[in-house]
Amino acid sequence: MKDGKCTKRYPRELLRETHTGHDGYPLYRRRKAGDGGFTAKVTILGCNEVAIDNKWVVPYCPILSKIFNAHINVEYCNTVKSIKYICKYVNKGSDQAVFGLERQEMRRDEVSRYEIGRYICSSEVTWRILDFPIHHRHPPVEHLYVHLENGQRVYFTEDNVRDRIAEPPRTTLTAFFDLCREDDFAKTLLYCDVPRYYRWDRSSKKWKRRIQGIHVEGHPGIKSCDTLGRVYTIHPSAFECYCLRLLLHIVRGPTSYKDLRMVNQFKCATFRRACSIRGLLEDEGHWSATLEEAAVGHSPRILRNLFGTMIVTCGLGNPKSLWDKHKESLAEDILLEPRTLLQPSTHTVEDIVIRLGGHELRTYGLPTPQRDQQVCNCRDLIRETNYDQDEFTTYVSSNEPLLVPDQAAAYHVILDNMQRGSGGIIFLDAPGGTGKTFLLNLLLAKVRQQKKIAIAVASSGIAATLLTGGRTAHSAFKLPLNLSHTETPTCNIAKVQEWPQY
Repeated sequence: MKDGKCTKRYPRELLRETHTGHDGYPLYRRRKAGDGGFTAKVTILGCNEVAIDNKWVVPYCPILSKIFNAHINVEYCNTVKSIKYICKYVNKGSDQAVFGLERQEMRRDEVSRYEIGRYICSSEVTWRILDFPIHHRHPPVEHLYVHLENGQRVYFTEDNVRDRIAEPPRTTLTAFFDLCREDDFAKTLLYCDVPRYYRWDRSSKKWKRRIQGIHVEGHPGIKSCDTLGRVYTIHPSAFECYCLRLLLHIVRGPTSYKDLRMVNQFKCATFRRACSIRGLLEDEGHWSATLEEAAVGHSPRILRNLFGTMIVTCGLGNPKSLWDKHKESLAEDILLEPRTLLQPSTHTVEDIVIRLGGHELRTYGLPTPQRDQQVCNCRDLIRETNYDQDEFTTYVSSNEPLLVPDQAAAYHVILDNMQRGSGGIIFLDAPGGTGKTFLLNLLLAKVRQQKKIAIAVASSGIAATLLTGGRTAHSAFKLPLNLSHTETPTCNIAKVQEWPQY
């Protein structure tokens, strides 16, 4: 009971028939006395006699309760929410306990006093000692690689680099092309269906027919199993490879990349074009309607941001047609340039696309604007120097007097090292809420006030938002995200031919 009410919602409502509730659990039939239900009188606490009916009966399974001499009820789960509730307790992990170890003569230390300990209950101990299965997964899944021509990952050393260049190792995709050239049955399969009839031999890097399974009628020597093939996901930002993945799911028995680009005896130049002819890409009508609707009430600057976001994240099939149709609306605020060229508008769109996706417009099939090469190579420099100096001057003058002695000491030491050019690494350590972020933002404003570059980098996105002009380390230094899957991880910073002198 809580606040005078039962936490299990008793007494329940009387119902003529059982039906499913809103949360997925059944609401059992509870008939009243007039519909065939029963009432009874029970004695509570040895003195009070209370009349009860079906509103108070807890659901139970009579047979199981009789066998095990305990309250047992079995319910049928018919929603995802119900199954999630059960699996949450089945897979919740082992219980834990907190215990402390200390000696009488030692000083009490709250940090080293408590350690997290794990204990296993008797039933789990028995289960593990008898080596019973803990979990089981079925059916097996074979991951299938997808990459552009000569785009597979190759590992090499100084000793085998020539051999790897001459004959790069086969992947599941290139081996699939070889299989379709040699095996007539494979020519009838999609890429994702191959693991059902063939197994991937990792030593020889080849697909081989399965020797166990069910015989395929009409194809002697072919056996099938329940293995599933799953092609790795490709983000639409890598649109050419994304289109290749689409084609692999509809073209049966391709023998090469060229074969995938063939549509009605016509060889397409790109996988994007092949997908467009086959009707696999979305119609541009709704994207065009989106831009038309936004153009009614929004400025061209917002339209350019919207168009750049659509190019990078929405997988547009023909962004060139959208640009030709809406370039007047995208460039209404640019009046000083010849309206036939509209170069500054494409400059702005390309800057947005590079900031979001890291690629130039030509990657998405749009014309690249003519611009100074130095400007192209120094977008990061422009971003770090494009600040309002007057705003920083006001910020510094109003916040420097607010520094406490410890903050002021660190503030002057860091500025002194910067002015002397001595460099070094300074670690600022203080408890939470003591003003570390305030000091860092003041240092950034002081450096930028002097028209110098101060790069604000944090380890997480939440921490980066607290710094003026802050960015994550992965964004600023192009750090790879899959460090555990790479032999030699390197920062993904694009190489440039020539840097301007400053």
